[in-house]
Amino acid sequence: MRVTVLLENGMSFEATGFGAGGTQVGEIVFNTSMTGYQEIITDPSYAGQFVVFTMPEIGNVGVNAQDMESKGAWLKGVIVREYVDNYSNFRGEKSLDQFLKEEGILGISEIDTRFLTKLIRDNGAMMMIASTEIHDVNKLKEILKNSPRIEEIDYIKEVTTKEEYIHNQGGWDSKAFKYKEKNTDKKIIVYDFGVKRNILNELTEAGMECIVVPAFTPAEEVIKRYQNGEIQGVFLSNGPGDPLILKEVHKKIQKLLEAKVPMFGICLGHQLLSIAHGYPTFKLKFGHHGGNHPVKNSIGRYPVVEITAQNHNYNVPEEIEEIAEVTHKNLFDGTIEGVKYKNEPVFSVQHHPEASPGPHDSKYIFKTFYEMI
Repeated sequence: MRVTVLLENGMSFEATGFGAGGTQVGEIVFNTSMTGYQEIITDPSYAGQFVVFTMPEIGNVGVNAQDMESKGAWLKGVIVREYVDNYSNFRGEKSLDQFLKEEGILGISEIDTRFLTKLIRDNGAMMMIASTEIHDVNKLKEILKNSPRIEEIDYIKEVTTKEEYIHNQGGWDSKAFKYKEKNTDKKIIVYDFGVKRNILNELTEAGMECIVVPAFTPAEEVIKRYQNGEIQGVFLSNGPGDPLILKEVHKKIQKLLEAKVPMFGICLGHQLLSIAHGYPTFKLKFGHHGGNHPVKNSIGRYPVVEITAQNHNYNVPEEIEEIAEVTHKNLFDGTIEGVKYKNEPVFSVQHHPEASPGPHDSKYIFKTFYEMI
């Protein structure tokens, strides 16, 4: 398929399509991970975005059911230098092309991803439109102009679970090639803003049964379960979009804070805790997306450097130090990556410590939450 790509800055490109056809509008970001394209594509935090892979060859290991981070794909499209349809891996069950067709996701290949990455790095993340149906740049420009921006859309409504469910599957057993069955002795509520399956796995692996609830679950219901001893804490998950527009979620978290419910947040959850404390987030120029970000952990006697996986465009402000101890900092740009709130049983991190497929330097954080509650 022929694909026409138009960026918000007016640049247009011709490329080759795979996966589903159609016309899609979203925000373009780049990801520097060298492995795990399936986990990235099925991460709900990418809802509303086109992901440019800096790894030049994508599709070579296919797709399989075990590596799904959610029940489907939520992004607008994937952009790769070279797509490999003839996958070769003993765990592969179908091609990426077939998977994207089933999920209605646009694939874009034979395009200069190195140029796109540098463009985003220099000019920042921006909106774009891609189409296999419309190739008139002026028509595409009009559609893009009249489309809502990603920061105006609440994607949480799309990605959250519609019903409460129990997750008790543990971490990956690399010898048996299956997920572990775990016995747990504590229970937590997981607010699902777009939670990744392997975050749930690692919470379970640390000893916590996860009761996953929709994002619209009233705080009063959760507080009652905590006060009755049915749960020992609350986890605020990762998720897509601008945290500042989630006004009702801010109010829920403020009520949980007032009730002194122990809480742990990752990524969007980390940002929402900052906002609920009165410290609004800000948007980074092009965000952090990849599996090779160095973070300084200052918790122990001696600081250590952890290599982490990240996926976010928003960050908490430096002023958060007025009410919280900064536990982690990004060594690329000095932004805050983790905080422990003063005089509260609440902490959070910006990066993804479950890091499926890797790195695994920060997995201890799940045990920290278990020990806190």
